[in-house]
Amino acid sequence: MPKLPTTNSWAFPPSTEKIQLDEEWSFVFKKEKHCDFLLDEGDVEKGDQWDHVALDPDSRLVLSVMVGKHLGDINRMLLEDVKARLGGRTPKLITSDEWNAYEDVIKEVFGELVVPERTGKPGRPKKPYREVPEELNYATVNKKRKNGRVVEVVTRLVMGVLAVVMALLGGGKINTSYVERHHATERRRNARKHRKTYCFSKKWDVHEAVTHFSYYSYNFCWPVRTLRKKGADGHWQQRTPAMAAGLTDHVWSLREWLTFPVCQRS
Repeated sequence: MPKLPTTNSWAFPPSTEKIQLDEEWSFVFKKEKHCDFLLDEGDVEKGDQWDHVALDPDSRLVLSVMVGKHLGDINRMLLEDVKARLGGRTPKLITSDEWNAYEDVIKEVFGELVVPERTGKPGRPKKPYREVPEELNYATVNKKRKNGRVVEVVTRLVMGVLAVVMALLGGGKINTSYVERHHATERRRNARKHRKTYCFSKKWDVHEAVTHFSYYSYNFCWPVRTLRKKGADGHWQQRTPAMAAGLTDHVWSLREWLTFPVCQRS
């Protein structure tokens, strides 16, 4: 099952202020309804598997992805990895769907531990608690559906100040549109994620490996049309999410990305 990376794989933190969180469904070996977790322990790595994704909506950079069951603990691993990749920095805005596991995990990962001072009065002392930094804002998006169609979108501010959130969004709406759009790109790039196909994964470890390959190669090797910029010569310059995030200055080839040393010598 997913393991938290022990080191930051990027040379320096990306310039990320906003994060969108969402989950993309797929399955391994067989559908969830055919799994029996009591009779077969191996079924834990079969059936429904979710890509838990953290994406920067400004640069389209995939900050982290964790593959596994739809459980709260995997969100903690996801956000701990995001925090490490940001060099410990707290983002200004996080948006997600209304999966209730996110709120507690955000407080746990980005909150600062506060230990109340002893008052000397009788009774039990107050327990330590986590206090979310003032600069962190968190909002959710709830899409209500009827007959398979979205009929209403309800947004909710969970932490922070609404005026600050609106300023960060430049007057736009609270949304998870960029990470949801990226799911469509991922399904196109990774045949194992196609719907109604025989190309589904047969083994969990291969499924996880191909998922990471697809998501992270996208960062450096996939020019995104909406990120392109006009150069001084009037020509359009293609840019990848890694370029938009300030991690590199050119579009990488797959060969360059695959052969780039993970551990840099000082």
